[in-house]
Amino acid sequence: MDIRYSANQRDVKRYTTEELRKEFLITDLYKPDEITAVYSHVDRMVTIGCLPVHEEVPLDKGIDIWKNFGTSYFLERREIGIFNLGGEGEIRADGEVYPMHHKDCLYITKGTEKVTFKSLNPEDPARFYMVSAPAHTAYKTTLIPIEKANKRPVGSSETANERVINQFIHPDVLPTCQLSMGMTVLAPGSVWNTMPVHTHERRMEIYTYFDIPENQVVFHMMGEGQETRHIVMHNYDAVISPSWSIHSGCGTANYTFIWAMGGENQAFDDMDEIPMMEIR
Repeated sequence: MDIRYSANQRDVKRYTTEELRKEFLITDLYKPDEITAVYSHVDRMVTIGCLPVHEEVPLDKGIDIWKNFGTSYFLERREIGIFNLGGEGEIRADGEVYPMHHKDCLYITKGTEKVTFKSLNPEDPARFYMVSAPAHTAYKTTLIPIEKANKRPVGSSETANERVINQFIHPDVLPTCQLSMGMTVLAPGSVWNTMPVHTHERRMEIYTYFDIPENQVVFHMMGEGQETRHIVMHNYDAVISPSWSIHSGCGTANYTFIWAMGGENQAFDDMDEIPMMEIR
């Protein structure tokens, strides 16, 4: 498991491009029949990728659970949200089977001992993207198909940010301890997300970008509002955003991204917005 320690905004001002990428960028999450995990000390969030091809892959494959979490199984004190970004698949959670179509989401509660991932067609495997947060109580494991996500159209074509925010793991959809996740889909011709920018002191965020057309990229904006930096993102890359950092992006074409949040607060009105003319 890759361990990322917290970085403060004072030091990040002096980071080179490569240092920024090593600290915040997550790449190569999807390896056939393996689990790839990145543990961030920012709110102790874990980002995970799984590409089951020929095997039914357990969530803890290759992870030293006691060393990394001090527990007997992965979700003993954690909850997790899972999206399928690939072909047809299945997730088995303590014996219950959940069919996972493209862009469906599954929330699995604390206390679930055994979780495995499977593709229905090795030629078009499922691609499971996951984020896990610490949890103090158990709720209900829930499958949220893309059709049942809470949809919020926002933005406009005039400002190149027409998009639909699909809320999946969200207080308006289902209760969780602290994890929130959703998927934002940009319309053709729109390239900006989360602009004007904001921070939220009580929550961190992780983005993963996908559906980026071939030979196109996304410039992910980060840093303090008056000390902005950028990281160039490719298809299926993820990026860690501490509470002090903005988290916005601009693509060379339209794209889709999944946002995941964890921290002390699930309220969505706690954002500290930064006026456009004050961004530096």
